[in-house]
Amino acid sequence: MRSPGGVTAPFIRALIRHRKLRSSYFSADWFTDPAWDILLDLTAAKLEQRTVSTSSLCLACTVPQTTALRWVKNMTKAGLLVRERDPDDARRVFVSLSPDAEAKMHAYLAKLGAVAEEGGPPTL
Repeated sequence: MRSPGGVTAPFIRALIRHRKLRSSYFSADWFTDPAWDILLDLTAAKLEQRTVSTSSLCLACTVPQTTALRWVKNMTKAGLLVRERDPDDARRVFVSLSPDAEAKMHAYLAKLGAVAEEGGPPTL
């Protein structure tokens, strides 16, 4: 599935792999950015048409779970994320992008994709 800007989940997943590749060469402590990891993972999940639990999202962040949970809480308060209880299991909570955050991510990633097509480096 493509976003309105033409961005695909494989493109986003490649960006995530590139970000994680850095830790093969440098300490991951230098590049921790849980908020960005959360935004990327949720954008890709939306395009893949899959729901993301809070625990799964914490794993995607590559920071301690308490840190990831704090970021999810703060990003929810800021209106970037939406949390919903699983109707089948009240212990589980699903997290998704707010409509505004989703639109901004698609616009940003579409612009990033255009820069990459022009021969520029896709940096994050």
